[in-house]
Amino acid sequence: MTRYILTRIVQMIPVLLGVLVAVFLMLKLTPGDPAAALLGVQATPEELARVRHAMGLDRPWHVQFGIWFANALQGDLGTSYISKKPVSELLLTRLPVTLELTIIAMVLATLVAIPAGIVSAARRYSWVDYLITGLALFGVSMPSFWFAILLILLFSLTLGWLPASGYVAWERGVWLHLRSLIMPSLALGLFLIGSLVRFSRASMIETLVQDYIRTARSKGLGQSLILTRHALKNALIPTVTVLGIQFGALLGGAIIIETIFAFPGIGTMMLTAVNQRDFPVVQGATLIVAIAFTLSNLLVDVLYTWLNPRIRYE
Repeated sequence: MTRYILTRIVQMIPVLLGVLVAVFLMLKLTPGDPAAALLGVQATPEELARVRHAMGLDRPWHVQFGIWFANALQGDLGTSYISKKPVSELLLTRLPVTLELTIIAMVLATLVAIPAGIVSAARRYSWVDYLITGLALFGVSMPSFWFAILLILLFSLTLGWLPASGYVAWERGVWLHLRSLIMPSLALGLFLIGSLVRFSRASMIETLVQDYIRTARSKGLGQSLILTRHALKNALIPTVTVLGIQFGALLGGAIIIETIFAFPGIGTMMLTAVNQRDFPVVQGATLIVAIAFTLSNLLVDVLYTWLNPRIRYE
């Protein structure tokens, strides 16, 4: 198992390199000039040339990428063109907000979706099953940004229960902090809830027709014991796969949710950096998201051996 983990870590290197090269090239093809965005429309050609030379933008693209990548291997992600602050410092400030929002959305989706999927599979073709699958279809069909707007209209403008936007830090109070996270986490985790319900239901239905489940029933074991002790771990394998993949998707989807709710996370930072042509910030944030995505998939593979001891990696 240790050898497999080390092999996967080595395989992450070309994946991350490919992602960074693709993002770097897309930024180069994006209309706009970082020097012009920094100096404004009144800048003269001489001033633009001077600033571009200071930024290293007059060099070939592969030279620029090589310098940035070599510095990134040493922990230096560059300096923001706009704020003049180190990118690593900006990421350390913004990343905890996005991670907190993403983790809360995942925990909420897991606590709601997996029990709902199990109940739906155990009571298949009943009114409970139809209700749960209908709500799951609503979750995967509703765009997250539109659901966020509906939440704001209902809980903020109509009922006045929750703040419409803004992030409240822990220091200002635990309850105020949690109130600021309720609607963003619901909006971000809605699609994941729908997906997990559908996957956990289908996996549980497939597991419940296996021979060892029939043997457990023939021994007189109760339905709840069969579901929790014999069927749940095997049925969770596809669900864990979805969780691992969706973790990276939630980090990327947080850009829209953070923008709607005015959250100072990595998503709004990336959006602002793209609009301002602040390329070092975009590249550094992309690197962090790519690392989180690959590590989450590695964690999924490790969890497989706990859920099913028969799985071994050579």
